[in-house]
Amino acid sequence: MRRADIMKRAGRNLRQAKGRTILTSLAIAVGAFTLTMALAAGQGTRDYADKLLKNNVDPQAIFVVKDKSLFGEGGDVGLREYDPDVSASMGGRPGATLKQMNEKDVTYLQERGDLTTIVPVYQLGAKWIQFEGKDKKYIGSVDYYDVTVLNEAKAGALPPLGSQISDSEAVVPQAYAETLGVAPENLIGKKVTLTFTQATANVSEEQIKVAFVQGGSEAVQALMQPIERNYVFTVRAVQKKSTMSLGSAPKLYVSANSAKTINDFASSGSANAGKYMGVSALVKKATDPQTVKDELEKKGYAAQTAKDAQGMLFAIVNTLQGIVAGFGLLTLFASVFGIINTQYISVLERTSQIGLMKALGMPRRAIAKLFRYEAAWIGFLGGLLGALSAYIVGTFANPQISKWLDIGDDRILNFVWWQIGALLLVLVVIAIVAGWLPARKAARLDPIEALRTE
Repeated sequence: MRRADIMKRAGRNLRQAKGRTILTSLAIAVGAFTLTMALAAGQGTRDYADKLLKNNVDPQAIFVVKDKSLFGEGGDVGLREYDPDVSASMGGRPGATLKQMNEKDVTYLQERGDLTTIVPVYQLGAKWIQFEGKDKKYIGSVDYYDVTVLNEAKAGALPPLGSQISDSEAVVPQAYAETLGVAPENLIGKKVTLTFTQATANVSEEQIKVAFVQGGSEAVQALMQPIERNYVFTVRAVQKKSTMSLGSAPKLYVSANSAKTINDFASSGSANAGKYMGVSALVKKATDPQTVKDELEKKGYAAQTAKDAQGMLFAIVNTLQGIVAGFGLLTLFASVFGIINTQYISVLERTSQIGLMKALGMPRRAIAKLFRYEAAWIGFLGGLLGALSAYIVGTFANPQISKWLDIGDDRILNFVWWQIGALLLVLVVIAIVAGWLPARKAARLDPIEALRTE
């Protein structure tokens, strides 16, 4: 009867131990699942971004400015010594100042022998935009078409990388077509009118007197009114919308020549005439963009290459990946206490068995290894369950995510087997460390006292 009770109690303890092991493994699996998905998302996003930059951005592209704060360096100093090239109306936030480039800077870059396709960044603030067949007027962003970046067309055709659109053409973002309620293909060939206002010129007292004598108050009012001018373009293509654009606003694009014409008109008579936020250019093929960047920085400029832009994008991806991974690590941290608790209870329930093993000559080290192996198995089982679950979910989710992001056949969840293997190894090590104290307790049990335990 006593033997039957012992066997019954041992069986019950075994079932309870298995249950605790499974629950602890599942807790680890949650963390492993989160970490595996974070690794896959980070790897997939980096691969996709790398592909985009290699295929759609000229590696020789470089962006040159006078103010390092545009690249997040130095920050806004607030109070500066007066400089005619410093504008207090730019910089992206109230009270910010920005040192602009002038025609002398553009000429210097043009005279360098290592740069080509030099285009200033024009500030094109359209008063309104009107499309053919639509009575309403709209407000939207206008910019020049950047030949160093190749975008995908939703309708129509965009020129190849390095080629400019004609001066009579415009490229419209897909978001504009959606706002207009028009199918993108129906915008191709349509006219779009951009209305710009020239900055109000400084009118002298003498001019006001002459205008008043000639036409009275109406003439004076007309003299003070800003001049408007319309520019008409034909829609060449509708640029495809991408959810990977990191929040950049959709823009209507015109050629660099048209942008210069509009900018010269709109800024004429203002303090920003002949001033530019920066200049985009291409480094000649035989020259390393980093070398040109270093030389320009010695001259007091700040520059960003295509490789720098890639690094900034990867930094954003790594930050987001780290945030997601942080939640997984918190789950694993909680699981460590689960392993300790499971192993301690296991030691208590198997005290008499440990005493028997010691009485039969089993050394302390072997007993400690036994419990560490059990902890390692819990970590491995939990990690394997989490990684496999993440892989299965990711395999089914990848097509839907790609469709939602509109990135074609590219996968945003890219599982790398060596990363999963490394994760499993780390989880096993963590589990072994977590099981060290219970294993030590088991190894130090007194065999006589342990055998007396029921």
